[in-house]
Order: sequence, then structure tokens, then C-alpha cells
Amino acid sequence: MGLDRAALKGLRQMILADGARQLAVGYLRDDDLTGLAWSGNPAHLRSVAAALHRAAQGLEDYLVVREPGGQPVAKMRVDYTTEAGTGVFSQLAVMGPLQGLGIATMLIGAGEQRVRARGLAFAALGVEDDNPRARRLYERLGYQPSGRQHASWEYEDDGVLRLYETTLTILRKRV
Repeated sequence: MGLDRAALKGLRQMILADGARQLAVGYLRDDDLTGLAWSGNPAHLRSVAAALHRAAQGLEDYLVVREPGGQPVAKMRVDYTTEAGTGVFSQLAVMGPLQGLGIATMLIGAGEQRVRARGLAFAALGVEDDNPRARRLYERLGYQPSGRQHASWEYEDDGVLRLYETTLTILRKRV
């Protein structure tokens, strides 16, 4: 499952020619999980699966951008329970060959719409210091620094679970 190199190249050319409007934002489904290997290791995919269970309970949304054939090419989690009055975005990823084409901007915009639809005032996300490209995007979209936060998550390295620890700059935006 997934897109091969030729399909990705064709999709990239299509987006460059006509923009990302031919892509559709929707909800992640259980049957999409196997096609998300591009977005992270097995521990990450287990985290995504757990988020889908929370989404089924209405606690969050898990959004994807789909290419015309239906395959997810970008994803983002929106948690409505972490911070009062705020939708917290995380696990944002766009397939490598498709980065820089406006897909993340489209996905963040869809997330902001859902935050507003729930009557929440803010959207927030965290970005690591070693990801200046993402931070520039978020700031260009109106997100402003509001603090720093320690974060950690498990990742899998050759079948061994390890803990990744980092510090995030938290960016917020009134939506």
C-alpha cells in the first residue's frame, strides 16, 4: 500500500501545476494505518492508532490530506482535551517529496476550522528548535510563541523501544 516513486513524482507535478486544491482533507480511518509507514516508526503508528480510538470518542480529530486516489499524503492530530479552550495540533507530517507545496497549510487550515466549529478560541502546536522551516510556516500562518514545554515520546529503533526527549516552543493562534 502507498504511492510509488513515479506516482509521487506525478502527484508533485500536478500540485505544482494546479495547486493543492485537487487534494481532499478528511478523517483518518483504521484501514489507513498501514499506508502511513512513511510518517514514522512502529511506535509512532501505535500512537496514531491510539489517537484514532480517542477520535472515535469525540475527544480529538485525526485529519489527513488524501491524493486523488484516496491515499493519505499528510496527517495531523487535533486534541481538544489537553488545554482548555484550545485545539492542540500534533503529529503533523507531510510525505517528504510533497513538502513545501502548501499541503501542511491546507491541513492546518482544516484543523483551525474544526477548532472554531467546537467553539474553541485558540489553536496551539509545539515545534522543536531544530525545525526552523516548520516554525517559519507556523509563524507565517499567524502562530506566535507562548512558552516552552518539555515533551517526550517513545520511538522504535531496530525493535527496541527508546524514549525521545525534547523541548518544544509552543505557538498559539486565536482562531
